Amino acid sequence: MSTVVEIETAIEQLPLEQQRTVADWLNSRLLPETPAMIAALEVGIRSLETEPTVPADEIRTKIRAWATG
Repeated sequence: MSTVVEIETAIEQLPLEQQRTVADWLNSRLLPETPAMIAALEVGIRSLETEPTVPADEIRTKIRAWATG
């Protein structure tokens, strides 16, 4: 496989789960974890664990109400 098109074609022929494995591998090469990224993820996780959350359906309802005024 010497061209991007050939690689894309081969990936498209893989089952979805294997495509996800390739995507994860590629993302890990293109977006390496940094200390800042890990710290931001930890803050987000802590926030989800400790802060109140709003259900998605409630947000959708509010957005519809705001949009229709």
